[in-house]
Amino acid sequence: MKPSDGISKTPNLAALPRLPVDADGAIFEEPWQAEAFALAVKLSEQGQFTWKEWAAALAEQLKAAADRGEPDDGSHYYEHWLATLERLAMQKGLTDQKALDDRKEAWADAYRHTPHGSPVKLRQ
Repeated sequence: MKPSDGISKTPNLAALPRLPVDADGAIFEEPWQAEAFALAVKLSEQGQFTWKEWAAALAEQLKAAADRGEPDDGSHYYEHWLATLERLAMQKGLTDQKALDDRKEAWADAYRHTPHGSPVKLRQ
């Protein structure tokens, strides 16, 4: 899956630190990675934060991971992307820690109650 799938305006990928790429651009191994990418792009397009602000926050997240001794092999890049997205969303007042924790638990509960091989659906 490529970030341009369903995204009308792709940000400057060169401004991002160590984005996993191939010859066609950014790559995603899991659908959630593309969704997190798209959400960051959409929030930036809506003016919730600038792309420069996003890149700086992500760089800070990646530096903190490196300072903790985590490997810099790209295998956890989108986990850092998601952590950055959560942190910025809270800083901007778009959500709070309780709402994030509640949503994560709802997804975990939905996963635990989904038969193997079936799509996980969040209960409304």
